[in-house]
Amino acid sequence: MIVLASQSASRKAMLDAVGVDFIAAPAPVDERALEAALAGAAPETVAEELAKAKALAAAPSHPGRVVLGSDSLVVVDGRRFDKPASREDAADHLRFFSGRTMELHSAAALARDGQVLWSGGDIARLKLRSLSDAFIADYLAHEWPAVSGCVGVFRIEARGPQLFAGIEGDQFTVLGMPLLLILGALRDLGELTS
Repeated sequence: MIVLASQSASRKAMLDAVGVDFIAAPAPVDERALEAALAGAAPETVAEELAKAKALAAAPSHPGRVVLGSDSLVVVDGRRFDKPASREDAADHLRFFSGRTMELHSAAALARDGQVLWSGGDIARLKLRSLSDAFIADYLAHEWPAVSGCVGVFRIEARGPQLFAGIEGDQFTVLGMPLLLILGALRDLGELTS
């Protein structure tokens, strides 16, 4: 059994669906402070470092167990976006995203007893269609506050697909975790049957 250093419903659902035994134990990590320390780093580096920090933060409470940390970042036209702070902030994000391509950087790390055993990541590119203010208002009327914890202001398993004209990339990366890479690493570590 592994430890998922997250309370993300999407990440839990992915692990459940593929039959990975886990317990969820979110890790206390000051993400904004770590991001500030990594100012100027590439988005994929920031996502991977956040994933490592989460895995390492949860590991001491679970000695001997493999801990999975994960993080996702969104970049649109070179600008990085965090989770929206309010419904108005979410509307501003969607107006900025409208008609542009979103890069979703999803990373994960596996740690045990204070040591990172593996880390990796993937990128998905999501082309947003042009979004009217009326659509954004209606979308948020249905999706808020559920998308308040979503860095791209969408849940692909809900109304999120209405935002997009096209998606390139792995479905699990879009859901918020590079699952295929994680499964391979867990097999390599002997945590899953090969």
